[in-house]
Parts: sequence; structure tokens; C-alpha cells
Amino acid sequence: MSGGRRAGLERALRAAIATGRLAPGATLPSTRALALELGFSRGTVSAAYDQLTAEGYLTAVPGWATRVAQAAHPPPTWRDGLTSAGSTSAGSASNPAVRRANAFPGDHGNFAHDLLPGRPDLSTFPSAAWLRSTRRVLTTAPPEVHALGDPRGRPELREALAGYLGRARGVHAGPARIVITSGYAQSLGLLAAVLAEAGTITVAMEEPGHPLHRGTVRHAGLGVVPLRVDDLGARTEALDQAGAAVLTPAHQYPCGATLHPDRRRAFTAWARETGATIIEDDYDGEFRFDRQPVGALQGTAPDHVVYAGTASKTLAPALRLAWLVLPERLLEPVIEAKRVADAHTQSLGQLVLADLIGGHAYDRHVRASRLRYRRRRDLLVGTLRDRAPHVRVQGIAAGLHALVLLPDDGPGEDEIVRRAAALGLALMPLRDHWQNPSGRPQGLIIGYSTPPGSAYPGALDALCTVLA
Repeated sequence: MSGGRRAGLERALRAAIATGRLAPGATLPSTRALALELGFSRGTVSAAYDQLTAEGYLTAVPGWATRVAQAAHPPPTWRDGLTSAGSTSAGSASNPAVRRANAFPGDHGNFAHDLLPGRPDLSTFPSAAWLRSTRRVLTTAPPEVHALGDPRGRPELREALAGYLGRARGVHAGPARIVITSGYAQSLGLLAAVLAEAGTITVAMEEPGHPLHRGTVRHAGLGVVPLRVDDLGARTEALDQAGAAVLTPAHQYPCGATLHPDRRRAFTAWARETGATIIEDDYDGEFRFDRQPVGALQGTAPDHVVYAGTASKTLAPALRLAWLVLPERLLEPVIEAKRVADAHTQSLGQLVLADLIGGHAYDRHVRASRLRYRRRRDLLVGTLRDRAPHVRVQGIAAGLHALVLLPDDGPGEDEIVRRAAALGLALMPLRDHWQNPSGRPQGLIIGYSTPPGSAYPGALDALCTVLA
């Protein structure tokens, strides 16, 4: 019951801030006073305040009142960066084992053990629920669902997503502002093309970041400006060189940081001041292990942030189902780009997913997956602590992967990946996630969600063997 009260209070406060009923700088009641007024426990109110502080809606300083964040005004540090950048990674792709293990994340090959990042445990796909929804859809849907449809996607799925994203991710998402795409790769490609057509020249992207996503942006003719990443997430000092930015605020890929509230405000303030666009890649935002998932950045600046979500990590990448929540100014250009690209995303999968969400089977699957992946995360951390204490594990508060940093005086990425290949273990080195890997610390991106449950202990054993 307290969880429902907390979520309801969070939604009410977000809405009050978004509509201006709670103005920037407004003082909120103390947790004790508001708890008494609402008949809630003080812990429930404190948890709601903490959540909204983490999402950038509120500011809290010990000993002072909690206030609505000054979202419309950038902190004076946004042009200069907020802290010193952390160090980062390196290596060479000279041997075939390294090149094979560093292939496209979907290419998981024929290794006996697979710890590559980029996909969930496919053995836990909710086949029974998917089948039930498919039967319902095929029984009740009119024949025209099998014809070419609206490039925005099926209205049933857009309606279902509007509700789900609002309550689960704090997204301001009316169905009319949602466009369904055939995966995040298409989402980013459409957005990059639209931004380039509108005159954007460069896009700021996290460093390190996903190499395929950088390639997608460059394919549209845009330049890429690196945003260095540290323990607080992406830094801001290079923003004056860019007209758009791509961020992973909930769980930075691949380092794993959650974007600090001050930086969330700094990025949205930059977008408001300059008219820039932020693309929020919320690829695994539902999977937070130490607290309630941090809400989407889009909720704090819906007119400047494009929210990009996907079913690839919650269900399966082969479904090719993803979605964009767009500011009004980008809606028609993206719809037209989608129409030209492939007319529309296949309808049956959209309708089945809408049915899963509407019947709450999707929520149940996400909750079960979160518990399962948390146990896997714990086993990875505990096993490495006991058997490979010389490595450092980071980015473990959320998501489906962890970053394992290798010591400077030990074997590097090339040697570790070569050893792993000899044991039939697929690993992803950090190297290619840098625009310039020279002189960077080295590491491995461990996808602990990838193996089936029965294969996971064996994969960890192989990992510890090559790290020993």
C-alpha cells in the first residue's frame, strides 16, 4: 500500500511542477508536515521527495527546506563542467579473437559461454503470456490490421504506452506524440536524419559510448562531439559545440553511472537556452536494483527531450519494437521520415504488446526480470570479489551489464579476450566504445543478463579463470 501511495504522491508532484502550480524555487512542506496532512507515513513522503530529487525535480540540502528545482535556469557550472572527468580505456583489435568478441552485440556466435552485453535472458521470454495475447488479438482484431497502417504505429499500442510510460518512467506521453519504430537503431537513424535536415551540424554523444550509435549519427552526415563521462554521468563542458545530445541518463552505457540531478538540470537548461534537442536513450531504465527506477529526463523538459524506449531489453531484440515520445516540433518530420523509411512497423507485434501492457502481464514480467537480474548481479559481484579481487566492478546499481576495469599491471583486454575465446567464452572489451582508445584504462563489459540461468554459473567460472 505504501508503494502505491508513494507513486501517487510522486505523480501528483511531478504534475504540479510540470503545470507550474509548484513554481521553480517554491518551498515544499516538511516530510513530517506533509505526512500528517495526507495521512501517510513520514517514510513514504521522504521516499517520494528522494525520488524526485534524484530525477531533478526537487533540490534538497541538509538542514534546509526541500524546494522545486530552478529548472529554467542553468547552474553556473554547465559551461565549465561539474567535476573532473574520470579516467577511461584502451587496446588493439589486432587478433581475431578480439575482433570476434567485439562484433555487433546481436552476434553472439557459437561460444559455449556468452557474457556479451546487449540482450536479456531469452530463455525467460514470456511465451505463454505472448501466446495468450496473440490469440486474443487474432480473434478480436479487424481484418484491416493486416494492411499497411499509420506510420505512427497502432493507436492501441500508443495508448497503452502513454499510460505505462507515465506511471513507470515519469514520461509526459500523450498517444499523439508517440511514434512506434522498428527498434532503437531505427529511432536514432530517423532522428539523426531529421535533425540534419533541420540544420543541426554536430551531436554530443557520451564518451565512452555505443560505437554503432555513433556510426548511425555519422551516417546521417552529422559530426560527433564527445561528452566525457565520470561517476556522475555525462559532463557538460562540450555542449556549446553541439546542436543536439544523445544521453543514457538512467544507466550510462557502458560505464553504468546514473546522471546526477545537477547535470540533469544542466542539460535541460542548455536545451531550453539554445533550442537544442536531447535524445534520451532509456534502453534499460526499468532495471534499477538499489531503489525505485529513476524517472525519465524527458519528464522535466518534454518540449526539448525526445524519449526513446524499446522492448529489446525487457522482452527480446528480435521483436523490433521501440518507441519515440517527441516534442511537437519534431513530430511531423519524424512521422514523414518513418513513412519514407519503411511505411510502418508490423502491426501484429504492436497489438500483442499493447494487450500485454493493458493486462499488466508486461509489468509482471518486468518485475520478475528485475529480481532475476539483481540476483545475477549479486552473484557476479560476489564471485569476482572472491576469485578476482584485483579487478574493479562498477555500474552495478542498475541495468543488464557491469563494467569490469582491469588493473594497469595485469593482462590487457587483448590478452583477456584471447584467453576467453580459447575457453569458449565471449567477452566484450571496452576499447571500441572510445572514439580514441589510446591511453585509456582497459576493461570488459559483462552482460550478466545474457546466458540462460542454467548456463550462468559456468560462464562466471570461465570468466574468473581468464581473469585469474
